Amino acid sequence: MKLSFHGANRSVTGSCHLVECRGMRLLVDCGLYQGSRELALENAEDFGFLPTSVDIVLITHAHLDHCGRLPLLYKRGFRGEVIATAATKELARVIMLDAGHLAEEEALHQNKRLDPNESPIAPLYTVLDALNTMDHFGRVATYGTTLPLATGIKATFVDAGHILGSASILLELEEDGNTCSIFFSGDIGNAGRPLLRPPEVRKADVVVMEATYGDRVHKPLKASVEELYRVVRETFERKGNVVIPTFALERAQELLYYLREGVENGMLPTHPKVFLDSPMAISATEIFKHHPESYNEEMKTMFDGDVDPFALPGLQFTRHPSDSMAINDIPSGCIIMAGSGMCSGGRIRYHINNNITRKECSIVFVGFAAIGTLARTIIDGAKSIMLFGIEIPVLAHIYTIGGFSAHADQQELLDWHHKTKCKRTFLVHAEEAVMKTFANKLTGSKVFMPKPGEEFEL
Repeated sequence: MKLSFHGANRSVTGSCHLVECRGMRLLVDCGLYQGSRELALENAEDFGFLPTSVDIVLITHAHLDHCGRLPLLYKRGFRGEVIATAATKELARVIMLDAGHLAEEEALHQNKRLDPNESPIAPLYTVLDALNTMDHFGRVATYGTTLPLATGIKATFVDAGHILGSASILLELEEDGNTCSIFFSGDIGNAGRPLLRPPEVRKADVVVMEATYGDRVHKPLKASVEELYRVVRETFERKGNVVIPTFALERAQELLYYLREGVENGMLPTHPKVFLDSPMAISATEIFKHHPESYNEEMKTMFDGDVDPFALPGLQFTRHPSDSMAINDIPSGCIIMAGSGMCSGGRIRYHINNNITRKECSIVFVGFAAIGTLARTIIDGAKSIMLFGIEIPVLAHIYTIGGFSAHADQQELLDWHHKTKCKRTFLVHAEEAVMKTFANKLTGSKVFMPKPGEEFEL
């Protein structure tokens, strides 16, 4: 029995872990690297294993950095089975199709700049690759139900409380009379969220654990919601707009939930102009309504009572590019939510370009921003940024509201880890300095911080 690491090692994105047992090869997650151009180039490199040798891929959740290289795995020969929860399967389809479309557009853009004698650049993968990948989604995992994968190998998906359909995965292995249980955390949710249940934990011999926020404690959620309302009110008083870079899954829906509450409770203007300018987030919001099995009791009650928790007065979904561009004609009084959350692409870059040079406007960050991303550059206090080849000044008010994070903070991570009672811990999915800080807090377990490609006997 072996465990090797092929992504999110001493970095935050690209989760990919390989388990070998009884001649079977199981991959847990197959995510894209996101952030700097250097990280993006890593996506095209070899996986560190033969895609044709992988029998089963288990997906913890549908974020791009956990499922975004699945079409590339297919493109390079994978023909095995992909297993995920029903919600993850539906969301992953949207995510991968969008990523394939963006990859095709990026290749087309780069090829226009090439010298006629240079070979054209191929996209990382195409929309067709993404569609073909969906044909390999097989069994659907249900929380708490054990799936036999092969003789001596079984998997149990449990609710991770991170995004819709997210799971931590317990693998139970037996080979030559030896047994080992491995618990893959995926991304651990921040407890007390308005939409989902808190994360569940299982005991295991070995834990592969994310540590994204292993060096800090989040601001209380109530204070974060109140700060958001205050920022909106003050920005509107200045006759400006509020621009929120938004992750399409979970964050967009959670913000809609709180904006609706703010209007109903009188904390926000009665009829604010709110734009969800992200086709992916719009599709994800519709998918949320299909999966009550993931909601907490409060959300179930709302849906059972025919109350849409994401609907508020003045909300407009903008799918078409022309509708998105029309938002730029509105000088004040609107809330613009658009992807991507790290500002590494998508429509948000146009809205930032149109508002960040205006001192009456606000840019509000409500999620994690990896090193090398435009979001991180702004958060870190840049006085000017490069957008579309032009340097522009940062004059808008910049806010970072940490309490909305869908990731567990340091204390929640420590509590989660303690409940696993594990003997060995492999930390992944965190910047190296954060990982070291968190590792020093762990007790009762031997801690490893694996390097890319590093392999361990179980």
